[in-house]
Amino acid sequence: MKKGLSILLAGVMATSLFGCSSKEPEETKLTIAAAASLENAFEDELIPMFEKEYPNVTIEGVYDSSGKLQLQIEKGLDADVFFSAATTQMDALKDEDLVDAGSISNVLENKLVLIKGNDSTTTVTGFDNISDAFIIAIGDPEVVPAGSYAKEALTNLGVWDSIQDRLSLAGNVTEVLSQVETQNAEIGLVYATDAASSDKVEVVAECDNSLLATPVLYPVGRVSSTKHKDEANSLIEFLKSDKALKVFKKYGFKKGE
Repeated sequence: MKKGLSILLAGVMATSLFGCSSKEPEETKLTIAAAASLENAFEDELIPMFEKEYPNVTIEGVYDSSGKLQLQIEKGLDADVFFSAATTQMDALKDEDLVDAGSISNVLENKLVLIKGNDSTTTVTGFDNISDAFIIAIGDPEVVPAGSYAKEALTNLGVWDSIQDRLSLAGNVTEVLSQVETQNAEIGLVYATDAASSDKVEVVAECDNSLLATPVLYPVGRVSSTKHKDEANSLIEFLKSDKALKVFKKYGFKKGE
């Protein structure tokens, strides 16, 4: 009887230990607040890639202009990682201690380009005669990095003041692209990646970096209030990896400086 009891107890203990060891790891949900121009790369490829590599982590993307995302984070958006389309918004959040300074990296570079619809009859052939257009779509410079870059370039060209009555300001670059696609705007200024995502527009000209104080850099950083620091760090390291960069290049981005 004693031997039988010992065997029974051993079996119970083994079952108990096995049950503990086979417990599923707790699932973590991360939210990344990312510039609208990153949405296609993230949703189509990068998020599925990361979730496959880290099966107990799910990613939710929140996409908009970087300026709007900055305001949302300042107001308490429950985000873990911020991926901005410009350094201005990232620097502001860093200075407010809302993004950890040591986590920030300039991962990507983009280009500002002038576009028109495929069937457009515009006479604009480049930045030199951009003022010939009747309607010019750009992102709102107050909240959209692409719009801020556009304003800077057009100011340095000496035409900003003279085209005020022809500007159509959009809430993000996706809206600018849509305006040009539907020919509600004659031309528009977007990122090269946005232009590459549409078969309804064509690039008229690329903005020379001499018209901008800084290149169009995309920094990523960890939001200070995250409750999932390790997972957020893993996501940032993944986004800086060669395999992620290979995906970004498919969408028209270049490696950041």
